Amino acid sequence: MCGPTLTPVIALVGGVGSGKSSVARWLNERHKICVIDADQIGHEVLTIPSVKSQLRTRFGNSVFDEQGEIDRKSLGRQVFGTGGRGSRLELENIVHPRIRRSIQERIQNARSDGQFLAIVLDAAVLFEAEWNDVCDLAVFVDVPDQLRLDRVVKNRGWTEQQFRQRESSQMPLDVKKQKCDDIIDNSNAVHEAGVQLEQILTSFADSTTETSD
Repeated sequence: MCGPTLTPVIALVGGVGSGKSSVARWLNERHKICVIDADQIGHEVLTIPSVKSQLRTRFGNSVFDEQGEIDRKSLGRQVFGTGGRGSRLELENIVHPRIRRSIQERIQNARSDGQFLAIVLDAAVLFEAEWNDVCDLAVFVDVPDQLRLDRVVKNRGWTEQQFRQRESSQMPLDVKKQKCDDIIDNSNAVHEAGVQLEQILTSFADSTTETSD
């Protein structure tokens, strides 16, 4: 656990389509929260020249668009489709260390700022990438399987096969849930899950204050 003077880092974990980002956004609109989106950092990492060079060497020109940028859909098909587990691990070995460094830098900057109530890390692969050691608390965003599937079909245009492939590439959800410190339910309106996260944050802040007394 971090010392009582440091801004706490709360990680949000959950399955595909669980709405982690929506819950983080809801909390950010009501409190001075620093939200770190690991997926967005992943997108940024794919623009780094050295990363692009490594990906071209491993996956070929087919994962690049006409502008020489990574085509994430093509890369995804190789990694989560026919490419298999080996391809995914090779991709992770290239990008995960860089994502981790960026996460740590942003946490340090937010803590140095001293104005944030909390830092929320939205990271679907928190445990797979072993980023959980930078967090003080991990919260599982729980949503039934069928509802998550319905959401990604509607909001992302995915097929059920794409959903299952992406889900199977990650740690089983029951294992993630067991590894987390708390659980919130996001199967209804997002504000209901937001209030639950708010309460967890308040309880955590109270417990660290008591420890420091």
